[in-house]
Amino acid sequence: MKTYFFAVRSKNVLKIIFGFLLLFLLQPIFLAAQTVESDERALINVEEGISISKDSLFLLNLRFRMQNRAGFNTVSGDLLNVNEYEMRVRRLRLRLDGFVLSPRVQYYIQLAFSKADLDLESGDIAQPIRDAIIYYTFNKNFYVGFGQSKLPGNRQRVNSSGNLQFADRSVVNGLFTLDRDFGFFGYYTFNFPNESILQLKGAISTGDGRNASKINDGLAYTGRLEILPFGNFKNNGDYSEGDIAFETDPKLSLGLTFSRNNKANRTGGQLGQELYEFKDMNSLIIDGVFKYQGWAVLSEYMNRTSPDPITTNALGDVRFVVVGGGVNTQVSKMINKKSELALRYAYVIPNSQISQFQNRIDESLLGYTRYINGHRIKMQANIGYRWLEGLTDLDRAGNTWTGMFQVEFGI
Repeated sequence: MKTYFFAVRSKNVLKIIFGFLLLFLLQPIFLAAQTVESDERALINVEEGISISKDSLFLLNLRFRMQNRAGFNTVSGDLLNVNEYEMRVRRLRLRLDGFVLSPRVQYYIQLAFSKADLDLESGDIAQPIRDAIIYYTFNKNFYVGFGQSKLPGNRQRVNSSGNLQFADRSVVNGLFTLDRDFGFFGYYTFNFPNESILQLKGAISTGDGRNASKINDGLAYTGRLEILPFGNFKNNGDYSEGDIAFETDPKLSLGLTFSRNNKANRTGGQLGQELYEFKDMNSLIIDGVFKYQGWAVLSEYMNRTSPDPITTNALGDVRFVVVGGGVNTQVSKMINKKSELALRYAYVIPNSQISQFQNRIDESLLGYTRYINGHRIKMQANIGYRWLEGLTDLDRAGNTWTGMFQVEFGI
């Protein structure tokens, strides 16, 4: 897709608005190239989307994406009657990247509009702001940020939801991810003569998740180390699922994250219901991704601990820090340049402290993706089985089949 530039002058505001709308309507459906979205930095040099600039003083890259889906869950493993349908716009996002005054001063804003993205399924207050962060770039290997963005946690969470090879992230991510937070961020890359790469990432944040109010004097401290022994992946492929770039040489990235959240207010730190009292928690994450000639393997181990995870209110209601661990592993193969088959197996095991409240959960999914224009325009179909307490019996209460069809569309 072509990138369009407009000179911003106050006398031509109406012309700019008219041109902006016209170009939006005339965007070609099938794109010639694709920029892999990064949720850890602003996108400045993009091959698609709409760009507005004024010399070297201002740049705005505008992109959107949506995920429309239809899915079902069965009554049980042996009773295949549909218990519930899921038919909705799962995500509708508007993303703005660019710089102001200097290319060193960059920004990244992401707004959400669907019900799930606004957190209206779990709360009463709409939360349209997902990302709002300012970056200062010292050089190509070192930049810092201030604002709200994803913490440098597990790889699948930091992956944009538009770069996934299944319709949803794993159950392990759902229970143990770090997610978004507000604070100070830092990123540094070491490049070695043998092409290997070492990346250091860190954040000091509120620990209470996105759009949080003043709560207490606790903060979260997160550090991440990544090693790429064989050099960079094509097109930022270490943060995009599936080997749609068909790596000609083996590529590997290994990551290690540790996060300490002091006086956390929610059951999952940055996510979940509010606890009845503040709790400290630690998170450990080990993950890796390997790609070669259309094959891809992604695996993550996640663990959260808290010395005293259970809280109660005056009525005896219980809310607890979700402590325990789990593993998610995905293996995929590109059948051809446009089609991919993927298999996922994931499980979570709660710590004995909360085992009376939280089940062990296992899930297995088979996925097919048809890439029309990489991850930006694609169709996905998933079928899977989820079982409790390690018991795969079809007649076991709580075990269910699930299916999902999803269309991703964006620029």
